Amino acid sequence: MIKTFNTLRISASGLSAERLRMDTIASNIANVNTTRGADGQPYRRKIAVFQENLNKELNKETGKYEGKSIGVKAVGIEEDKSPLRRVYDPSNPDADEEGYVSMPNVNILNEMADMIVATRAYEANINAVNSEKSMFLKALEIGR
Repeated sequence: MIKTFNTLRISASGLSAERLRMDTIASNIANVNTTRGADGQPYRRKIAVFQENLNKELNKETGKYEGKSIGVKAVGIEEDKSPLRRVYDPSNPDADEEGYVSMPNVNILNEMADMIVATRAYEANINAVNSEKSMFLKALEIGR
């Protein structure tokens, strides 16, 4: 593959990862008050998990395979194992014998802060793509 476009691939993988993270955060915010899901349990906060995406190549000098980064990839969405919040509301149909309701472990302030970070990272990747595109156009102009 042409290595010239690796920077675009890296930025594209970052855009995809941040989009997944924003979708996950949006799901958390939408379910901040969901006390009973399809499984009958309160909603648990979800976290998008990423890892470095390596392209294994043979180093011609050493004869060993080395990993060269070509961005990030999503490896899954995990549930946050932190404890659920307990709120006293005896009138709620999901309340236990003591009148407490188990609420999702979603903190709206943390989610909003995470959303801002994801948005900034998304914007940074778009700026990198636009800069790369501009450099390619300038290179084509020079070649005329």
